[in-house]
Parts: sequence; C-alpha cells; structure tokens
Amino acid sequence: MARKLTLDFLKTEAASGTFLGMAALTALIVANSPLSEAYFSWLKSEHLFQAGPLSLTLSVSEWIKEGLMALFFLVVGLEIKYEIRKGELSDPRKLATPVIAALGGMLAPAGVYLAVVGTIGGPSQGWPIPLATDIAFALAVFALAGRGLPSSLRIFLLTLAIVDDLGAIALIAVLFSAGVDWQPLAWAGGLLAVMAVASRRRIAAPLWVMAFAAVWWLSVQAGLSTSLAAVAFAAIVPVSPRADDAQSPLKEAMHDLHPYVAYLILPLFAFAKAGVSFAGLSMDQLFAPLVLGIAAGLFVGKQIGVFGAAWLTSSLKLGAKPSQATWLEVYGVSLLCGVGFTMSLFIGALAFPGTIDSPAQVEVKLGVILGSVLSATIGATVLSIAAGRRRASQAAANTNTVA
Repeated sequence: MARKLTLDFLKTEAASGTFLGMAALTALIVANSPLSEAYFSWLKSEHLFQAGPLSLTLSVSEWIKEGLMALFFLVVGLEIKYEIRKGELSDPRKLATPVIAALGGMLAPAGVYLAVVGTIGGPSQGWPIPLATDIAFALAVFALAGRGLPSSLRIFLLTLAIVDDLGAIALIAVLFSAGVDWQPLAWAGGLLAVMAVASRRRIAAPLWVMAFAAVWWLSVQAGLSTSLAAVAFAAIVPVSPRADDAQSPLKEAMHDLHPYVAYLILPLFAFAKAGVSFAGLSMDQLFAPLVLGIAAGLFVGKQIGVFGAAWLTSSLKLGAKPSQATWLEVYGVSLLCGVGFTMSLFIGALAFPGTIDSPAQVEVKLGVILGSVLSATIGATVLSIAAGRRRASQAAANTNTVA
C-alpha cells in the first residue's frame, strides 16, 4: 500500500508538471501582450471576504499566496507525515542519503548565492530563495528524460524534495513570520491540541474542514506564515484508519486534495507569479546581482550540494546511492533539484515583499526562471545520455546472451 500511494503521488506530480509549464508560459505571454495591464491590475485588485463579524481584505495575488497555497503546504505536510510513518522515510537506511543530500542541497545554494551577491554587491536576504526544489517540475522532467532508469532514482528525488520542502517551510516560519500576535496564535495552538486529542476517535470530514479553516484564519490574524499552520495541522491528521473506516483520514485527505493542488492551485500560483514583463527591461536588470545570485544558487549550488553530499555519504558508508543507479544518473537527478520554480517564487515573494511588478520581484522571477530552466535542460540532457548508455549496455548484454 505504501508503494502504491507513493507511485500514485509520483504519477500525479509528474503529469501536473505539464500544467505548471503551460501556466508559466501563459503568464509570460500575457505579461508581454496587450493584456499585460489587465493581468497586473487583476493580481493587484483587492477583494473582501466576510463571514459574520470576520472580515479580511487581500489582493488576488495575496489570496493565492496565503490562501490557496496553504492547501499546497497541507498536502506537503500530509505527504511528509505519511513518508515518516509508513513510507520511504520510515527506514533509516533508505533515509540517510537523500536527507544528507537535501541538507547539502540547502547549504550549498545559500553559500553560492551569498558568495555571488557578496562579490558583485546585492541583497543578502535573498539567500533562502534557491534552497527549495519544485517536486512537480522536477518529476515531470525526470519522467520525460529518465525513461528506463531505476525507480529508486524517483524515490530518491521525491524524498530529497520532501526534505527540501520541510527545510523551506522551517525557514519560512523562522524568517518570515515577524510581528506575531500571540492571542490568536494561542487560540490556534489550542484548537490544534483539541483536534489532536479528538482525532483518536472518528471525526467527520466537515469538522476537519472547519477546523483547518479556523486554524488558517487564526494564523493570518496572528501574522504567522500560513504554510507553517498548514503543516502543523497536517501533523495531527491520523495516518491509521479509525474503527471500521476503510481508509485513514490522512490518505483520504491526500487522495481528495492532491489533484486540486497539482492541477489547479499550483498552476494558478505559477500563472500569478511567473508573469514578467520584458518591456523596458535593461541589461543592468537582467544581470542584476539578485538575478545572478538566485540563478547561480539554483543551477550551481544545488548540483554541488546534492551530488557532493550524496557521494560523500556513500563514501563514508553512512548511506548508499539509489539501488541499481550509476553516479551519472545520480548527478542528473542532482541537476533537477535546481528546478526551484514555485517554491522559490513563493519564498521570493516573502523575502522581497512588494507589488508583483516591483523591481525586486521582477529580478526574483528572472533569477528563478533562469536557474530552473538551466537546471531542467542540463539535467534532462544528462539523464537522457545516462538512459541511452543503459539501453546500449542492456542491448549488448542481450546480444552476448543470444550469441
């Protein structure tokens, strides 16, 4: 069952990468078309939500970032909990290499970013942007370029990306949840505690929905990152069935939410965040320190950190490389980890708050797109070469066997 759920997750994530790519491309086209003004005006337009005495006004861009993306982080949190309890992350021997590789894949990009902006001058607060890996895009590229490669590489990539996301979420909580109002935060914590105790018995799905909405609302009022609130809520969802239930609440929630997140929320976020207008774009802005720092962190830092940490872990016998995989194939996967896209854009929006077409946001988008495209292109090339070598080796082996 654990393997089936993981493979279903991989299939959906890989397929949704196509929608993400189309959404991002559409955003770029619209942002540089006669519809550009309408596009940016729509994202900046503010909308009021009111339910009785409760009211909240946010722009469309903020609703997507703080509202819909909370569901994305809820699904990520559910996946993390499932993998820890029942999946690949439950076996320490399988866990060591991707976890250490993920840590290397967070430290090296931060170091590369700081080195670049420190050398040519630039804002240091952008260092968390190149740390995360976009699961959907990375798996989509792997599915296209890595046909015939061992399935262990997919599990390695998924596990590494999950740990990446967990680290990114922790950074978001520490760095971007300033000015917390403790009263609504205390209410949110109390509600989480009550639901954690109540989860020992069967709870109807509508009550889970209302509880999550309440925790989300309280986290917004507290000034806390909704991503952290979503992951905290995921931690209390039971992973085992209750009484005579055929399926656990966690797996039911993943099954119900994941298609909406993969095919609607993430593409909508990509459409809202990937739109960059090239009108009036100067060479100085194209080669700005922030752009180069992010791009270098994703393309150079990720591959150095992930591959170097994986090789070192194997050499020191602390873990092992993915079964039946070659180091060239592991290197190709390491390159794909530099596809930051949605997560990097999300962190960039937090690190440089402002309007979606502000100079800093434009540079963040340029850096993320450049680093992600380079990582995806070179990674796909390396994996295609590795897959070709594997097919040739298998063909030669079959020929020798027949002879």
